[in-house]
Amino acid sequence: MTTRRLAELDLLKFGNTIQMAGAVYQGDGQLFIALFPEDQGALDDADGSYSFLPRGVQRGDEGAQHIVALDMDLDDWTRFLRQTDLLETEVLAQAADGALTKMIMRKSQRQISQGVSWAVYKRDGYRCRYCNNDDVPLTVDHLVLWEAGGPSIAENLVAACRRCNKARGNTDYAAWLEHPHYLRVSRNLDPATRRANQDLAATLGAIPRMVHKPSHR
Repeated sequence: MTTRRLAELDLLKFGNTIQMAGAVYQGDGQLFIALFPEDQGALDDADGSYSFLPRGVQRGDEGAQHIVALDMDLDDWTRFLRQTDLLETEVLAQAADGALTKMIMRKSQRQISQGVSWAVYKRDGYRCRYCNNDDVPLTVDHLVLWEAGGPSIAENLVAACRRCNKARGNTDYAAWLEHPHYLRVSRNLDPATRRANQDLAATLGAIPRMVHKPSHR
């Protein structure tokens, strides 16, 4: 692979004689190269494999990433771009009674809208529901974890300072109420808020879950 600095290139050629041929994605220890259909087969390697070496990583090191060349036709590209651009995913919304409803949800819903966040902050008195701190930036914390299908709705969110949110991590809410960090910082809460936090545990079963469903062609 040849490395060139931007100053060494004729930028006027880009978009003219040099055209975009695909896209590159990185994650899960792999580098994904997605070439447009007309450029399939442009990659080649002597031993039939590809590897990507991040800066400072030597060949054979654990940090080397396997390169995956995606073989996609025009229909594949349509689905691929919709997934990566619109960030949508097909899920099943499961109600408390177990009923499932198919819906399309944006993955960016984890990045909660300001309207929902501020509604939660206002409801919780602009202070952390876990430690009562009201002089630090607030976040919102999912009662039913996002990873467990918890939706980003006000009923599933509480205001939390960054320290408490980080301390909880992926801990189940019931277990979080017994966590050493919560037991220590919740001493700053008034009895009514501590009881309200305990009562929330009984409401989690009524919160709909987002069950991810593999997409099919």
